[in-house]
Order: sequence, then C-alpha cells, then structure tokens
Amino acid sequence: MQLVFATNNLNKVKEVQALIPEHITLLSLKDIGCLEDIPETQDTIEGNAIQKATYIKENYGYDCFADDTGLEVEALNGAPGVFSARYAGEQKDAQDNMNKLLNELQGKTNRAAQFKTVIALHINNTLKTFTGICEGAITNNKIGEQGFGYDPIFNPKGYHETFAEMPLSTKNSIGHRGKAVSQLVQFLNS
Repeated sequence: MQLVFATNNLNKVKEVQALIPEHITLLSLKDIGCLEDIPETQDTIEGNAIQKATYIKENYGYDCFADDTGLEVEALNGAPGVFSARYAGEQKDAQDNMNKLLNELQGKTNRAAQFKTVIALHINNTLKTFTGICEGAITNNKIGEQGFGYDPIFNPKGYHETFAEMPLSTKNSIGHRGKAVSQLVQFLNS
C-alpha cells in the first residue's frame, strides 16, 4: 500500500515513518511532485488537517493523509493552538515561538498544556479523522536537544523530562502524534 503523507516537515516524516508498518510505503510531497505550499486557512486543527488531505486528493489523486498539530495552553485560553507553527510570526521559527510562549507565561502558576494532533485520511473516496492528545505542562526553561518545535518546553504528564530529552521511541509511545498514528494504523490494518 502507498500513501502520501502531506507534509514538508522532515521531522514529522521521520516520526511517522517509525510508527507505520513496513507494508505501507510513505510518499512525500516531493515524491509526487507537489512543490507548492498547501493552504492551511482553517481556524481549527481538524480543519487544517482535512484541508491539506483534501488538497492532495483533489489536485494529485493520491490516497493520502495529513496532520495538523497544536499546543494548547490552559492559561492562554488554548493558545497558540491552530497558530502554533507561526505563533511568533510568519517565519515559523521554533525558538521565537518558544520564547514568546515562555514570556507570556511569566508569573503564571497554571502551566497546564496539551499537544493535539489530528490526522485526516483520504482513502478509497472516504475521509476519516484520528485525534491524539498528550497532556502535560510548560516548563520554565528550554531543556533538551531532541525533537523539534515546542519539545524543549513541554513536559508530558507522568514524566520528569521534556519531549526534547526523550528518545524518539519514548516520545512516539506517549505522544500526541504517536497516538493519532496508532489509530490510523489500526484503521488501515482493519
């Protein structure tokens, strides 16, 4: 089985490839000749995932899946949420995003947060969605060198280290993307 993973984020491809069974071949956007930026204009994480998967299905004809992920911080009324990648601006810089978030949380005692990933799958003319959530808290400082995005400031519930301190195998087993991909794989195998 071949599926297009509608992302240009090589970190996401690496994470997901480690979770997908060997009988499923992941094709990248580059593999199918999609070099344009896929629109993400929806106001929800679910909406963006569906929009990206639909774009590939309608414009390239491939069975595919797309994900969108957001970090939702309780003390900030769910922000940055759908704007997580460009929280500090259109340059989509992880360091700038983390600095802005840490700055906005200064002096706040409630640091509860959750990562939410929604995967939208277009297969056999059917659309399905899968949601993975990982609860945790925002740290006071950046800690760790692994991962990407907000990983150095996210401490998952029940763990003493941030995502950026964990091996990829641990992050995948407890993380939001891993949970959503697990549901996707279960569906594909059924």
